[in-house]
Amino acid sequence: MKEAYIFDAVRTPRGKGSAKSGALKDLKPIHVLAQLFSALEQRTNLQDKDLESIILGCVGQVGDQGADIAKIAAVCHGWGDHIDGATVNTFCTSALTAIGMATAKIRSGMSKMVIAGGIEMLSRVPMFADKGAWFSDKEVIEKSHFTHMGVAADLIASLEGFNQEELNAYAAQSHQRAAFATKNGHFLRSLVPVKNEASVTILDHDECIRPSTTVEVMKTMQPLFGQHVSPSIRQKMKARYPQLQTLQHFHNIGNSPAMADGACLLLIGSLEKGKAIGLTPKAKIVAYDNTACEPIIMLLGGQISMENAVKKAGLTMQDIDLHNFAEAFASTCLKYQRDLNIDPNKFNVNGCTMTMGHAQGASGAMITTTLLDEMERRDVQFGVAGISGGAGLGAGIVIERV
Repeated sequence: MKEAYIFDAVRTPRGKGSAKSGALKDLKPIHVLAQLFSALEQRTNLQDKDLESIILGCVGQVGDQGADIAKIAAVCHGWGDHIDGATVNTFCTSALTAIGMATAKIRSGMSKMVIAGGIEMLSRVPMFADKGAWFSDKEVIEKSHFTHMGVAADLIASLEGFNQEELNAYAAQSHQRAAFATKNGHFLRSLVPVKNEASVTILDHDECIRPSTTVEVMKTMQPLFGQHVSPSIRQKMKARYPQLQTLQHFHNIGNSPAMADGACLLLIGSLEKGKAIGLTPKAKIVAYDNTACEPIIMLLGGQISMENAVKKAGLTMQDIDLHNFAEAFASTCLKYQRDLNIDPNKFNVNGCTMTMGHAQGASGAMITTTLLDEMERRDVQFGVAGISGGAGLGAGIVIERV
């Protein structure tokens, strides 16, 4: 079996996912992807004849993001007709799923060079725009135990005994870390400023970071998700988690993920193909995992996948130099750190999706890319990235610098 290597990774800054105020709201997703395609060409001298496939995660596959955007974006960019394109939806884990599929293609010998990543422009295609049965059909809602993610986060906090102060303290730290990293240029290795059609730069930094977020400010924020607990879900929670005494609502706008626009691409291939076209790998994909957990609590899939990926790599958590865990609410981050005895100084050291923004279908690639950036900056060997998604889905990846 061949090894899969990351030869380059590029991403846009994350814009606010707001149709009113987001910096990227006037750009079509295909135009955003075109800028990353061009960046890969310029940085690596990539030619389309050396590329076989593009696999992109995208959750809202309607409107601007419909009709297999991975393939159509390549066609619009002028790349060769031979390039295959696939757009995948595994909710928030989509981009990591895309990376996992690319890895499998390389390892099996099916492909030699693949682009994998994701795109999501929530300012143009809002959450739930596809009107999927999971959250729109009453019968399916009941049978699939649909739960709002914020309610699942509150359930985790209630079961784990986390209090408001702990959750707010984690969130404030994450905002401050993201602001510090931005100010000190920690993201510049992979960041590609986005331009409008007049070639004017409209965004060159992650727009969702709120440096003024402090514990004192967060004390004034009201919980968001109590209104989303249906009688049916409340009953199911009691049945599945009899140890739950009271469902408390702690998550607010400050300790929940910020909705964002953005895209990210990784160039993944075999070592032989990379050498043949003059590329030097940045990292090796050591292990990958997809899994799922119970769908009501939902947000534990990422942690389970990260644990599985580390085991598949033949490593322990103590061997991992950096952990990038998508911040699906503060409670999941505190649980990960406590369950696995993770040093806080190795965990989300530059903030993550809560603070930098969560562009659903792109986030798995974003966190892998910023993980690699920081591994290079610190000159460390092993990193793990992971993310939880709807219906309990999870994905995790271990990379090793080479």
